[in-house]
Amino acid sequence: MTNQATRRFFLGAVTAAAASRVWGANDRVSVAIVGLGGRGSSHLNIYSKMSDVRVVGLCDVNQAALEKAQATLLRNTGNKAKEFTDMREAFADPSVDVVSIATPNHWHALAAIWAMQAGKDVYGEKPACYNIHEGQRMIQVARETKRVMQVGSQHRSTPFKMKAMDAMHSGLIGDIYLAKGLCFKRRASIGHADDSPTPPGVNWDLFLGPAPMRPFNRLRFIYNWHWFWDTGNGDIGNQGVHEIGLCRWGLGDPDMPQTAFAQGGKYAYIDDQETPNTLNCAFEFNESGKRKMLEFEVRHWMSNHEATVGDASYKGNAPATPRRGSDSIGNIFYGPKGYVTMDSYSSYQSWLGKEQTPGPRNDKGGDHFANFIDAVKSRKREDLHAEIEEGAASTVLVHLANISYRVGRTINFDSATMTCTGDAEANKLLTRVYRKPFVVPVKV
Repeated sequence: MTNQATRRFFLGAVTAAAASRVWGANDRVSVAIVGLGGRGSSHLNIYSKMSDVRVVGLCDVNQAALEKAQATLLRNTGNKAKEFTDMREAFADPSVDVVSIATPNHWHALAAIWAMQAGKDVYGEKPACYNIHEGQRMIQVARETKRVMQVGSQHRSTPFKMKAMDAMHSGLIGDIYLAKGLCFKRRASIGHADDSPTPPGVNWDLFLGPAPMRPFNRLRFIYNWHWFWDTGNGDIGNQGVHEIGLCRWGLGDPDMPQTAFAQGGKYAYIDDQETPNTLNCAFEFNESGKRKMLEFEVRHWMSNHEATVGDASYKGNAPATPRRGSDSIGNIFYGPKGYVTMDSYSSYQSWLGKEQTPGPRNDKGGDHFANFIDAVKSRKREDLHAEIEEGAASTVLVHLANISYRVGRTINFDSATMTCTGDAEANKLLTRVYRKPFVVPVKV
């Protein structure tokens, strides 16, 4: 980043943070999207079709992604946006009101912190943060800057899931004692690849950012960065954080678990992936003497459906017919009066009593981005369906599971200090060694 850009960034931080804009109902919010891969492309398509939003900035370290996004924006709106390679220049731009972050995981926290310090409201993709330390700093900055930050936990804005939670919390199946999340998602082997020269148009230094400097490798770049510890958190931090968040929601959003355990590994194929493709996790909560359990499971290859999760063919009390090749992604909630299943994409269903009689069901979707824009205008963070504090709390479980897997033992967690009790090796994994100048400090 040039000295001129640095000056613009800090000037933007002062002027934007000092402003206290009052939004009218018909005002259009100006958005810059940072990260224009698969998920960032979804952000672009959603925002560019919202009547109260203007996409004014596009940012990516990959020139090809920028060009593709610009073409999409032109096709959707007839307009083009400013282009940025370095996100800090987008944050310094006074025409930008909101930043929507769809970078790889290792950039989520620093991008959000810089944006909020520059006076921008933030929509940040899940998982909220790459490690537990980062989540705490994001909450701190959001409170100090009074910025609105939504985490991309879309399930919190999905009407059928909201109705399911209302029904369960009103006693549909009694006091829920166990919530289970499933991520049975078929993923092919990523294979092997040698390091190679950085492709033209890619700023590899900015892509790596807080992560260690390594030679370019195509498997560490587009999408497959999820499966390397430098930049991703495995499928538990990719798809799985959604289901873990739903488990917490069903249990009443309890405080941190007292214990966390995860066991698994890589099975079925040998390749360059570092994160496990099979993982079984268990967390125990104890609030005011009331014990509750949360379980989560990742499978990357062939799998059966479970309790109709992933099986859209189930109707009423008729037998379910397995769908060949389909994923099973969703949740199961257990109470003394019955159980509820929730498919990630389509519906919730319930079975009540000893006879497991079919109970209430519902199957409609919702709009998480509109909820965010409404909260930007209202300036009420309590209007958000997945505010940063909730998003960070769900992500803590992801990180505790990965820590347990990596050190090979149960983690005892102290929510007062946000540390692993008596475990120096585990506590090292609460944060990372940051590559300067891309540092999330102990205190922001």
